[in-house]
Amino acid sequence: MGWRSVIISHHAKISYSSNCMIVQTIEGINKIPIDDIYLLLVFTTQAVITTELINHLNKVNAKIIFSDEHGNPACELTNNYPNNRNLDIINKQVFWDDGRKEILWTKIITRKMLNQISVLDYKNIEGTEELRSEIDKIEIGDTSNREAVVARKYFKLLYDNSFSRRENNEINAALNYGYSILLSNFNREIVSRGFLTYIGIHHHSMENAFNLGSDLMEPFRPIIDYWVSSKKFNALTPDVKFGLVEILNMEIKYNDKSMLVKTAISKYVSDCLDYLNTGKSNDLRVELLNEVPNNAINDNV
Repeated sequence: MGWRSVIISHHAKISYSSNCMIVQTIEGINKIPIDDIYLLLVFTTQAVITTELINHLNKVNAKIIFSDEHGNPACELTNNYPNNRNLDIINKQVFWDDGRKEILWTKIITRKMLNQISVLDYKNIEGTEELRSEIDKIEIGDTSNREAVVARKYFKLLYDNSFSRRENNEINAALNYGYSILLSNFNREIVSRGFLTYIGIHHHSMENAFNLGSDLMEPFRPIIDYWVSSKKFNALTPDVKFGLVEILNMEIKYNDKSMLVKTAISKYVSDCLDYLNTGKSNDLRVELLNEVPNNAINDNV
């Protein structure tokens, strides 16, 4: 699996040659080995990419994301026919046990809430006792929707009592951008294992092609919240977007082991799918570390 997140931010021609991605700009030519690439973000509408390059990136399961004219993620490419996809895998997904799905969803949103509380604790924000009490009220499958109750209280504590996730401001723009980067990586891991992204365990929207990714990513959302709330900015600038992409290289803990976010996503998705398929119980302890890196950008062109 690749390790580099490559961002194309200026007018460029992106092509393939000798197992390398070739990036031609007015400043010169850059070569990046295909096998090194984990994520390619085309952060401009002024770039041209060849189908040959797309084909080779697809073979190594590299995620490709295209931004719109405002620099926001607009679409992504996923491997529709990975080598490990077969009818048996799809049948398993379609007939996942309802009880397992409810138990897994309960674990997922419980860990999400715990991570939200950790964000508030790390920032020395008082008022988490009420959120902890809501966790005690969670039922299997979260039938009483404690997740939504905690989310409303959490964001008001994190920012201020007048804050709403529905507002059109720089904070929500950054949060949405970061969430979309996370979702793309979850989709990548799901597809690479031969499963379908639109068959979820809790989300079932007919208009959402990524229901399963939306389900599994929930415990990782507070990582984005922590980063955004720890930065000062007045607009969703390129530097903010670059920093959000580089969160994939931020260190967290998964099942008591320190690892990069993108590595934790891979292991976590594998454990979730393993449980849904076999019933084998796995720990899903996604934990934030009390440290927000500067997220220096080393790989944008």
